[in-house]
Amino acid sequence: MFFKIHRGTKEIGGSCVEVWTDNTRIVIDFGMPLVDKDGKDFDFNKYQSLSVSELIGLGVLPDIKGLYSDESRLVDGIVISHAHQDHYGFIRFIHKNCACFMGEATHKIIELSNLFAPDKLTIKNCVYFQKETPFRIGDFTITPYWADHSAFDAYSFLVEANGKSLFYSGDFRAHGRKAKVFKWFTHNAPKDVDCLLLEGTSVGRSSHNFQSEKEIEEKLIELFNEQGKINLIYTSGQNIDRLVSVYKACIRTNKIMAVDVYVAIVLKELSKFAEIPYPSKKYPDIKVIFPQYVSQNLTQQGKENMLYQFRSKKITKGEISKKPEDYVILVRPSLKEYLDGIANLTGGNFIYSLWEGYLSKGATKDFVDYLTALNFTLHKVHTSGHADISTLQQMVNAINPKYIFPIHTFRGEDYQKLFSQPVIRPKDGEVIMIVEN
Repeated sequence: MFFKIHRGTKEIGGSCVEVWTDNTRIVIDFGMPLVDKDGKDFDFNKYQSLSVSELIGLGVLPDIKGLYSDESRLVDGIVISHAHQDHYGFIRFIHKNCACFMGEATHKIIELSNLFAPDKLTIKNCVYFQKETPFRIGDFTITPYWADHSAFDAYSFLVEANGKSLFYSGDFRAHGRKAKVFKWFTHNAPKDVDCLLLEGTSVGRSSHNFQSEKEIEEKLIELFNEQGKINLIYTSGQNIDRLVSVYKACIRTNKIMAVDVYVAIVLKELSKFAEIPYPSKKYPDIKVIFPQYVSQNLTQQGKENMLYQFRSKKITKGEISKKPEDYVILVRPSLKEYLDGIANLTGGNFIYSLWEGYLSKGATKDFVDYLTALNFTLHKVHTSGHADISTLQQMVNAINPKYIFPIHTFRGEDYQKLFSQPVIRPKDGEVIMIVEN
């Protein structure tokens, strides 16, 4: 068995690993970078007009034979760990006949992301797998392990062929609402694998344990209990763990949770896969707002039914204006025009629940300035979607790999200080052969 980390040995994001035998070749994740080679934020807009060959030449796309165009032999399969752009964002470039293996909910999230994306991503040949159920791609047996992560429906993978084994951690943690999933993993992990490709997003950033989603919920309750204040919270509409924390905090403080129709759609569609609160008779304390640009966009796509399904849950700006302190509204910069229509919008709590690095950038900075000018108090209430150091060490101890390979990290040089197993640091694109000891 051979493998090659095309991107990720020295950066976070753009994850892509090629694994092959003499007869079979697969790709695990096919993500869009977060940073350019110079360390600046990656902006694909400046590459939009380039061809696949030009993008390969610039190192934007990895050079993988049989992935992009008609060839005598296509890649046998692409396996996607979860629906974050830095793990699937380049799927648009693959050949339409390449099979994509992913969780069904992951595919649904990608489809929902298309609602407001300028370039629609259609996966022609999608195959669903089930957690802890091995499936075959040629020589490979692949076992998906459900992961606790800020992305819904995230997985790690055990890849086996010809008596060799590789474990791809994907993105994971142990402090989310699926913390029991990681605890189960530590008791049921594959043992003594040859190679562990271990994410290290938090390596070099923090040495302390991260707050749990339960602790986030308690902090939200503290803020929601402040008298006479409306609460606006800016978080990802696809971070289901965080949305559940917000909902539970609302229930415990007698607040009404208001989400825009896009987030309402996400919650309802993903409720088919897990017990998730969404605007319905079962969850009367969740209301839906209908920003004009969102409603127009869906109408122009012929998706009026997506709007109409939440008519009975609609809350208007006028109703919110009468008693704003009763509401917790999920917001983002594109909702500024909607917020302008709410009377008495001043002096509330603005809860920022995303990575802090975005605060000083572009639309997010402008949005923060807009709300602070209205006398909102900024509160940072967030926890990482990735494993802290202690959790990384628990995974390593559970698997006991022969070798560890840093991936999805800027600080691969720190791994050997953290783990007793040998750490190998290849370069992006370097071929690794897994051999018998």
